[in-house]
Amino acid sequence: MSEPGIVIVGSGFAGICMGIKLKQAGYHDFVILEKAAEPGGTWRDNTYPGCSCDVPSHMYSYSFELNPGWSRMFAPRREIQDYLRACVAKYGLTPHIRYGRHVVALEYDDTARTWTLTTQNGDTLRPKAVISAIGALHIPKFPEIAGRESFAGPAFHTAEWDHSADLTGKRVAVIGTGASAAQFVPRLAPKARHLTVFQRTAPWLHPKPDFAFSPAARRLLRLPGTARALRGAIYGALESRALGFAVDPRLMKAHERLALRHLRAQVPDPDLRRALTPDYVIGCKRVIISSDYYPALTRENVSLVTDGITEIRERSLVDATGAEHEADAIVYGTGFRVTEALTDLRISGRDGLKLQDAWRDGVEAYHGIATAGFPNLFFLLGPNTGLGHNSVVFMIESQVHYIIECLRLLSRTQARAVDVRPGAQRAFNERLHARLDPLVWNAGGCRSWYLDEHGVNRTIWPGFSFEYWARTRRVKPGAYELIY
Repeated sequence: MSEPGIVIVGSGFAGICMGIKLKQAGYHDFVILEKAAEPGGTWRDNTYPGCSCDVPSHMYSYSFELNPGWSRMFAPRREIQDYLRACVAKYGLTPHIRYGRHVVALEYDDTARTWTLTTQNGDTLRPKAVISAIGALHIPKFPEIAGRESFAGPAFHTAEWDHSADLTGKRVAVIGTGASAAQFVPRLAPKARHLTVFQRTAPWLHPKPDFAFSPAARRLLRLPGTARALRGAIYGALESRALGFAVDPRLMKAHERLALRHLRAQVPDPDLRRALTPDYVIGCKRVIISSDYYPALTRENVSLVTDGITEIRERSLVDATGAEHEADAIVYGTGFRVTEALTDLRISGRDGLKLQDAWRDGVEAYHGIATAGFPNLFFLLGPNTGLGHNSVVFMIESQVHYIIECLRLLSRTQARAVDVRPGAQRAFNERLHARLDPLVWNAGGCRSWYLDEHGVNRTIWPGFSFEYWARTRRVKPGAYELIY
C-alpha cells in the first residue's frame, strides 16, 4: 500500500462520515481500513431477528444526506445498512476503503512525527494522522458463569447470531434483557417451544411509536424542506428528554409515569408486573423502546426468571434457588465491552506511552476526541460522547467537524502534529465529571454499561447535544501543543 496522509479505522457511521467530510474539505489523501468485507459497523454485524434502530430514522442519519424514503419511523437494520452502502457509493468512498484490514497496533514515531499502523495480516502504514472510528458496540460481553463452556447446544451472542441454528420448536434460554433482547425476544417467542428469559435487572420500557410511512407520506417527504422539517421536529422532541437526564433526575417523573402506565396496560398478571418493575430511577440504564416485548413475556410458553444463574450444565441452566431450567440453545443478550473497546488495541504514543497506562485511572479525552500524549490521534465516539436521549449520529458530525478544524490548524501553522495539553484535558474532564456525578446515571441506583469497573461514567455526555455541538465548532489553539 502507498503511504496515505490520514488513516481512518472503521467504516460504520463514524468512519463513513469522516471520509465524506475529508473529501469535501479537500483532503483526498486518506484510506479507511475495515476489518470486515463490507461497510456498516454495528448495522453490518448485528443480524439478530428484529434488529432495528431505537432512534427515529430521520434523525438517525446524516444531516447532509437526508433519506425521504425510510420505510418506517424506526428503520430496520437492513435499511440502515443499505443507506450506509449508498452513502459510500454516492460520495466516492469506495476507492478509499481497504476491506479485510484488522488494525492491531498503532505506534507513534517521535522522530518522524508519524504513526506506524500494523494490521493483523502484517501490513504497515505510516500516516501523519489516525482517526479511530471503531465505535463502542463491537466487542461482545459474556457473563462469567461456571460451566458456560460445557453447554452442548448452540450458544451465541446477539452480535454473532448463528443463523444456522434453527430455534423453531426448541427450548431457548435468553440471558439478558437489554435493548437487543427487547427486539429479538418477541420474534423468538412464537417459534420456540419454550423461552426462558433470565433477567438480572428489570429495564424501563417506553412504548415504541413506530409506523410505516405510506407511499404518499414518502412522496411528501421528497418535497423541498419537508424531510428537514420532520428531522428538526424529531430533534426537538428527543432533546427535550435531556431535561431529566442532564438537568435534574426529578424531571424524569413524567418518563417514569409513562413507563409504568405502559407496563400496567400490557402486563395484566400482578406477579409478572412486579418482577418487571425496575427499582432504580428511569434513565440510569438505557430506556428501552418497545411495544411488543411485554406481550411476548405474557405468552404461556415464556417464563421470566429473576434469580441469578449460578451454573450452566450440558443441557440446562441452574438458578440461585437451585432450580434447573432445561435448554436446547442459549442466546446471550449481554451487551458489549464498551469501556474496553479502545484499550484492546495496542496503542503507543509519545515516548512509548501506552494508551492503557494513560488511561490507567479511567478512559478520558478532551471533548472525547483527543488524548494527551497521542499527537494527531483522534477518536470518534470516544469517552463521554454517547447519548441517552438523542442520536449519536449528531455527535459524530460535531466530532468530524472538530477534527477537520484540527487538520486546518495544522495546515495554517505548518506544524507536523497537534497534541492536547494535559492541563486542558484534565480541566475539561474535571468539569465533565462534576456535572455527571449528581445526575441519573451515577445517582440513579443502578449498575449499567455506561459505568467502568470503578463505577465512573465514561460513556455518556452529561448535557444537551447542542451544547456539545457549540463546544466543538472551533478549536482553541491554546489547548494544544503544536509539534513542528
